[in-house]
Amino acid sequence: MQTWAGLLVGAAMTFASGSVSAEELTIFWAEWDPANYLQELVNEYEKETGVKVTIETTAWPGFETKAFAEFNARGDAYDMVVGDSQWLGAGSTGGHYVDLTDFFAKHDIAKLMAPATVKVYAEYPGNSGKYWAIPLEGDAMGWSYRKDWFEDPKEMEAFKAKYGYDLGVPKDFKALRDIAEFFYRPDQKKYGVAIYTDNVHDGLAGGFESLLFSYGGELGDYSTYKVDGIINSDKAIAALEAYKELYKFTPPGWANANFIDDNQAITENLAAMSMNFFAFFPSLINEASNPNAKNTGFFANPAGPNGDQFAALGGQGISIVSYSAKQAECLKFLEWFIKDETQKKWAALGGYTCSAAVLKSDEFQNATPYNKAFHETMFKVKDFWAVPENAELLLQFNQRVYPYVTGESGTAKETLDALAADWNATFKKYGRQ
Repeated sequence: MQTWAGLLVGAAMTFASGSVSAEELTIFWAEWDPANYLQELVNEYEKETGVKVTIETTAWPGFETKAFAEFNARGDAYDMVVGDSQWLGAGSTGGHYVDLTDFFAKHDIAKLMAPATVKVYAEYPGNSGKYWAIPLEGDAMGWSYRKDWFEDPKEMEAFKAKYGYDLGVPKDFKALRDIAEFFYRPDQKKYGVAIYTDNVHDGLAGGFESLLFSYGGELGDYSTYKVDGIINSDKAIAALEAYKELYKFTPPGWANANFIDDNQAITENLAAMSMNFFAFFPSLINEASNPNAKNTGFFANPAGPNGDQFAALGGQGISIVSYSAKQAECLKFLEWFIKDETQKKWAALGGYTCSAAVLKSDEFQNATPYNKAFHETMFKVKDFWAVPENAELLLQFNQRVYPYVTGESGTAKETLDALAADWNATFKKYGRQ
């Protein structure tokens, strides 16, 4: 790897659009705590180099719209963007992202970062060896739970009497379902589980995927775009039936639940367990935001009936915007970002590092009550379709799956057969089949 001194000497290097002196870089991201952590981190970069880095944010609901409006206008308001993994297709084929394949090879990033994060945050098309982003904010679906409920001797005795085994952190979805049923007590305003049901964006998809993948199912074949017999396979159908079963044990009014609601299920004494992305767990160990912080525990997404154990991916990679005139400085920034010492600082601030070495370290795994579960999860993540037509596929998913999960619309098989037909039509429209 080139030394930092060498980088300073080579500050006038030319990349893509030419030699440009950069004293300030702008990174665009959504408005949430990790963006604040990143601003703290990049302040160190300014101290070291004199180059100021500003994290510009906007609310999650309009993040993608605002980013692509700037991209499509070929604007240079942003030098880099921390874009969702599903943007890789549109970002690369639309000419909005700089090709980082040579950068990956030069710095051996495929080995520096957890393999799953390279595949889902950086590579497009799948298995192509072409890279468009550096894994930045790892994230995936995990679970929080009420330790005090689980460890109450009376509850433990009653659970074992009913189910024949000890109450504890669920190792598989059968146990999770049993625990959800056990703690479902509407007359006491206590409920078994909180899951994602929000169908405005990808909340419901992320929730269902965490069962789908652990049940041994898949969305489709990412190489051939075949979906028949895959998204509507027996395993996928069983996963969807299991997700609807969990919905029965949620608190009232849970038909549009997202990350805010699922955290509130813990903070407001509503549910025994709650699914959420790891990025939203820091507030659950903070007594100022969670009065139950001392009694809140965390676990990785459980295994399915055949032992498969995966989780839906969240998180983002950072890409260089092709319309930026400061691409050379962006590359130097990325070289700084991938250093081990930078990744350690990123993790210490609260960012979810994708560094394989940091994730495996005892220091990281013991830093918070949920870091061990996060480490386990980030080597077992899978993602939604990252193709340019991602938004259409997601809309079709929500239109088909939401009425089934939250209502009485048909069967799981009918739902997924219809979704397979929708996706086939979409892929044919774009010439993928």
